[in-house]
Amino acid sequence: MKRPTTKTSLFTLAGATTLLALSSTSAHASGEVNVYSARSEALIAPLLDIYSKENNVKVNLITGSADALLSRLQSEGDASPADVFITVDAGRLYRAKEAGVLQPFETSHLNKVVPDHLKDRDGYWYGLSQRARVVLYNPEKVSADDLSTYEDLADPKWKGKICIRSSSNIYNQSLVASMIDANGEKQTLEWIKGLVANFARPPAGGDTDQIKAAAAGVCDIAVANTYYFGRLGLSDKADDRAVFDKLKMFWPNQAANERGAHVNVSGIGITASSKNTENAKQLIDFLTNKQSQEWYAKVNNEYAVIEGVAPPKSLSTFGEFKADQVSLSVLGENNRQAVKLMDQGGWK
Repeated sequence: MKRPTTKTSLFTLAGATTLLALSSTSAHASGEVNVYSARSEALIAPLLDIYSKENNVKVNLITGSADALLSRLQSEGDASPADVFITVDAGRLYRAKEAGVLQPFETSHLNKVVPDHLKDRDGYWYGLSQRARVVLYNPEKVSADDLSTYEDLADPKWKGKICIRSSSNIYNQSLVASMIDANGEKQTLEWIKGLVANFARPPAGGDTDQIKAAAAGVCDIAVANTYYFGRLGLSDKADDRAVFDKLKMFWPNQAANERGAHVNVSGIGITASSKNTENAKQLIDFLTNKQSQEWYAKVNNEYAVIEGVAPPKSLSTFGEFKADQVSLSVLGENNRQAVKLMDQGGWK
């Protein structure tokens, strides 16, 4: 499978309005549904096309960055043509909920198949796929026997050996938010201080940059999401595959008395402005059926949110793991305090 590398640009408001107006004139009798997606076109459009053909519903897709789309929904308000919002990380989904751009909803299907901890406790959003934030290490420098938990990454034995991206990154903010829930604010602040003291370099770049730095010997350990590592293993670039082959993956917090690896989601909600709510519900049910979950997990190099779907090939070699079962609503609720603690702890 070739890794999709191009993300479509966010259309201008005028262009998007024209697109939606034109599509409305040609929509089938069953109507339409308008999707704002922070996942790139290659990672969602083929699945939307299948839904459209099977259900005789026109799907209009606009893609862009997560923050830009949320800002757009806020500025458009009740006039927004969007019915569905797809974005990544429970922290961002919480921000959309708090901004008032989503509405609560449920279906009997969603209530049955999406686990409680992978959806908003008030029904404003539901997970579409899972990713874990894990430890990647160079086995030439680090033994798996020396690794154990996220908490252990603050141990002085790792001084100068850890690469991780900045505190402004929502993935790290959500990790810290989960640790506040597990360990409390005081202990989490001490952990942050210890982790920062172990940085091999000031945070720079994205998750892939941390992984490549570990492979290049800049650090011994990188913290990153599973799908970034999986993509490197399937890349059509020899250099990327060499990075993948250089490192091993470790699942933190797996002991019987520990909470499990930190997981997060890409997720979906219905906008407060939706004019096609029933079609939106039907689409979300479709995206969480077994066939769609298999496709979505494979293309995005992620784990399904429903039971009975095997991991894609890119992740299957990582083995089974115990996942933290904390409600992902907590990640959003603790986000502000997480950012505050990261600032206090010197995480730039």
